[in-house]
Amino acid sequence: MSEDPRSIDTMARKVREFGEARAWGPFHSPRNLAMALSVEANELLELYLWSDDGDTRTEQQRAAVAGEAADVLMCLLNLCARAGVDLPAALDAKLEVAARKYPVERVRGSALKYDAYPEWEPDRER
Repeated sequence: MSEDPRSIDTMARKVREFGEARAWGPFHSPRNLAMALSVEANELLELYLWSDDGDTRTEQQRAAVAGEAADVLMCLLNLCARAGVDLPAALDAKLEVAARKYPVERVRGSALKYDAYPEWEPDRER
């Protein structure tokens, strides 16, 4: 059975092997990777500066977004590996918390933060 090239584990392995081949381990501390993640996310954000919402009309614009998104993913996968974070488990846990903070019946079609709803209860945040 072949591995799924789109699975988190496969992507994480590819990113790890890429860094190992270049002996970048000493530079990939969680602190440095967190900073790199922020930089890469801002480079992605910069592609949308002064444009209409979601404006990626040209193939060149879509390619630039794809490249920066891949940089963000590489940094995130490296960070999780170095910080000992099980990304799929972290996602599941975060979705459980978010489901309590943003129940469908309360928030569907609304962009308010959870604590802006009149019936918000502080203990629901946890």
